Amino acid sequence: QESRAFRKERSRMLLSRRNQLLLEFSFWNEPQPRQGPNIYELRTYKLKPGTMIEWGNNWARAIKYRQENQEAVGGFFSQIGELYVVHHLWAYKDLQSREETRNAAWRKRGWDENVYYTVPLIRTMESRIMIPLKISPLQ
Repeated sequence: QESRAFRKERSRMLLSRRNQLLLEFSFWNEPQPRQGPNIYELRTYKLKPGTMIEWGNNWARAIKYRQENQEAVGGFFSQIGELYVVHHLWAYKDLQSREETRNAAWRKRGWDENVYYTVPLIRTMESRIMIPLKISPLQ
């Protein structure tokens, strides 16, 4: 009874919903609990159909440019739901460290080449900044 009442109340607040089953890229770090405080950036890339292997091959080489500050949390791709969608999750102390870390990547030889080869594979991209809840292991 209580569950039905909750679902009815929730349905008044829910405007839309979509589900995705994601797999982790094998070359990416496995997400681990982190000490905080941190903010997280979830970058979502919707790729052109047929480009996932090329994307993965480029990022398998490029991830080394973004490991120094341990900002790379996880990289995932869709298997069910909207296909050819990639999510990258990054951790930063704050927005200033995000800017500094991203700018430092451009000074590393080879990073620009990765961007050059992956940008043409993208249809759309989105960036969201998230602050973890106190119960999250990713602080």
